[in-house]
Amino acid sequence: MKIDHIILGAFETNCYILRSNETAIECLVIDTGLEADQLVKFLMQHNLYPVAVILTHGHPDHTAGVATLRESFPDIKVYIHKLDAEMLTSSLVPPPSSIVPILLLEEEIVIEQAGIKLQVLHTPGHTSGGICLYSEDEGIVFTDDALFAEGVGRTDLGGNMAQLIKSIREKLLTLPDDTKVYPGHGPVTTIAHEKAYNQFLQ
Repeated sequence: MKIDHIILGAFETNCYILRSNETAIECLVIDTGLEADQLVKFLMQHNLYPVAVILTHGHPDHTAGVATLRESFPDIKVYIHKLDAEMLTSSLVPPPSSIVPILLLEEEIVIEQAGIKLQVLHTPGHTSGGICLYSEDEGIVFTDDALFAEGVGRTDLGGNMAQLIKSIREKLLTLPDDTKVYPGHGPVTTIAHEKAYNQFLQ
């Protein structure tokens, strides 16, 4: 798998562009940031076609760029967990009725797009519909705003810290230690490193 990484917007949201290999044209986007102009520019410059975007949760710093992305790629599929779908109403302009198709996710669904398979791990706590995306074959997990390098997501915007820690322990720390962690903000880490050094999980 080829993974390109762009940091988007004032909140420095990590956006990931996934391809099955270096020469693939079709790609899968994880999160759009608050502003997606830089993402669209990257896609255009590299002649990439995004077939789908997966929104890891409903906060605007991860979703608001969808409207801009769809201006250039109007047929792109939009995935979000069903419990966060209503959050798009306040975070997207134009309104969500124009953002079609919206595909609602649940636990254990496997997303297959652009030659890539990602297992949905429902990890509530930061938001009720927060998800992580796991590829066992590649040994990687995209951890949304649940797990960061030596940190965890904030829960003062309608979240629940006890629920978040439970999600991390049950869904993420049970993955193989050498699993590479790609978070929603900040640097890449590993499950082993977070087990050893993340003070929130001790």
